Amino acid sequence: MSIRFLDGGESCLVVELGEAINVALNRQVRALDLALEQARMEGVLEAVPTYRSLAIYYDPLIVGRDALWQQVGRLYDSLGAQDDRTPQVVEIPTVYGGEYGPDLEFVARYSGLSPEEVIRLHSEPFYHVYMLGFVAGFPYLGDLAERLAVPRLSTPRLKVPGGSVGIGGKQTGIYPIESPGGWRIIGRTSLRLFDPSSEVPTPILPGDMVRFVPIAPHVYAGE
Repeated sequence: MSIRFLDGGESCLVVELGEAINVALNRQVRALDLALEQARMEGVLEAVPTYRSLAIYYDPLIVGRDALWQQVGRLYDSLGAQDDRTPQVVEIPTVYGGEYGPDLEFVARYSGLSPEEVIRLHSEPFYHVYMLGFVAGFPYLGDLAERLAVPRLSTPRLKVPGGSVGIGGKQTGIYPIESPGGWRIIGRTSLRLFDPSSEVPTPILPGDMVRFVPIAPHVYAGE
């Protein structure tokens, strides 16, 4: 597998591992991210994994771009085939529809399904966590059932409640905090996905597996 090095600014090196979006390639991104973390290269400040690339932020006064390029290239060449971190499985208790999922009916109509079928198709898979982004702790999950792919809102909502479960195109994800957003909201979870005061602020990490577990509204409300 060939890789490309791209400039992401005067202090960022982007390592692009491929063009596809799939679990195998994403695991390679994770493996490189973990190897870089363990190598503790001088001058490297932070690495941000995405679907198919790794953005490496560095201090150019400590390490030059060419030297970093060579070090990362050697590190990549020495990688094993897979991400060596054992993924955890995170269950997301989710109440679907009603006030918690105002777009469930739209997704059902658009897909030619009943709301119950949408819930079943959405909650059956174990989703791979490709990356975190957009806002702190927002997990981009794949792979969504093709029948559930729907367009985003033409005009994003100004406020989407924290814990909202949404569908955007061929992706599904969870809003960890209240924020603007244009995804179709089909449910909500009470699970806290971002806590800046915690030693591990995000309970879901890239490479993990996520499964949505339908619950009744009264369970969500704690009654």
